[in-house]
Amino acid sequence: MAESKGTTDKSAAASASGMKVDTKLVRQLADMLAETGLTEIEVEDGDRRIRVVKNALPYAGGIPAQAPVVAAPASPAPAAAPEPAAPVAANAIRSPMVGTAYLSGEPGSDPFVKVGDKVKPGDTLLIIEAMKVMNPIAATAAGTVQQILIENAQPVEFDQPLIVVA
Repeated sequence: MAESKGTTDKSAAASASGMKVDTKLVRQLADMLAETGLTEIEVEDGDRRIRVVKNALPYAGGIPAQAPVVAAPASPAPAAAPEPAAPVAANAIRSPMVGTAYLSGEPGSDPFVKVGDKVKPGDTLLIIEAMKVMNPIAATAAGTVQQILIENAQPVEFDQPLIVVA
């Protein structure tokens, strides 16, 4: 037989007891994450799918946990000209992942929230699609939607401010 021993062993193990983890491939993918600066990578080969995520946020009840929002120390500014951008970053719900943000559940439907809407903790504000998975982003505290900083179907980066709730 022309196949290498490693390929034959993997095939036999996969058919006998389900999928066997290819640790060499996982290590290669992890190295690739480190080299490229990516936070997530996924590969599929037939029925086998391997996903490697670096610095993933914990999930609770199907809703990704929000990273704690820490206010940056205020820089001294003249009283006559306060900088309006600082409050946006301090009160913003930030993206927990890289993906595409959607403001409504389906194309053409009403958005989850609009400026001026009152929200409570756990209310869905938007959805981020990452790796063909829809991840609801929920309010972490009660308040009023002050600003929506993104457009529907816009690509977003990790830790990018999305919506300001105050």
